[in-house]
Amino acid sequence: MCFSATASFTAGGVLLALGATTVPRAASRAELPYALIPVLFGLQQLLEGTLWLTFPDRAPTLNVWLTHAFSFFSHVLWPIYIPLAALALEPVRWRRRVLIAIALAGAVVGLYLLVMLVRLPITARVIGQHIFYDSPHFYVLTTMALYFAGTCASLMFSSHRRVVAFGIAAFGSAVAAYASYATWFISVWCFFAALLSVIVAWHFYAPRVPRLAG
Repeated sequence: MCFSATASFTAGGVLLALGATTVPRAASRAELPYALIPVLFGLQQLLEGTLWLTFPDRAPTLNVWLTHAFSFFSHVLWPIYIPLAALALEPVRWRRRVLIAIALAGAVVGLYLLVMLVRLPITARVIGQHIFYDSPHFYVLTTMALYFAGTCASLMFSSHRRVVAFGIAAFGSAVAAYASYATWFISVWCFFAALLSVIVAWHFYAPRVPRLAG
C-alpha cells in the first residue's frame, strides 16, 4: 500500500487468502480469469510491501526490480487483463463485440506502456509517507483514456450486475485517488482497486442474480 510495508503485506495476504477461496468457485474456465483478480492484486501488494523495505537506499538493485515488477502490473497487465476477463464472462453478442474493441484498446495502451517501461524506466521514492512512482511517457490524455477504457469501462459493459459494480467502483476510486492523492496516484489507486476486488469475490459467493437485459 501507499502508507507502509505492513499495510501492503496485510492487504496482499488478505487478498491472496480471498483469492484462494474464490478461484475454486469459478464454475467454468471462462470464469477463471475474473476469479483470479484478487490473487493478482494480492501479489501486486506484496511486491509493493517488499519495495517499501528497500527505502531509503537499502537495496538499490532490488528497488529497481521491484519498481518495475509493480509497474508491470499497474501499467501493462491490468489494461490488457481486465477487458479479457470481462470478455470471457460475457454471453451477450453485442456486449462481446464492444468488449473485443475495448480489449484491443487495452492491448494497445498496455503494450505502449511496456515500451515506455523499457525506454524510460520508472523510478520509485518515498515522498510524504507515500511511494511516488515517476512514470514518464508521452500522449498522456490519450494513454489515460485508453487505460480507463480497459480497466474500468470494460467492466461496465458487462451484463453481470456485480461486474458492472466493480467497474463503477474502480472508476470512482480512481477519481477519489486523483482528487486526494494526485502525486501518489499510481500507488494509491492500485491499493483502492485492490481492496475493491472483494467485489469480485462477491460475484462468486453471493447467489447469482439475473443479468442485465440485452
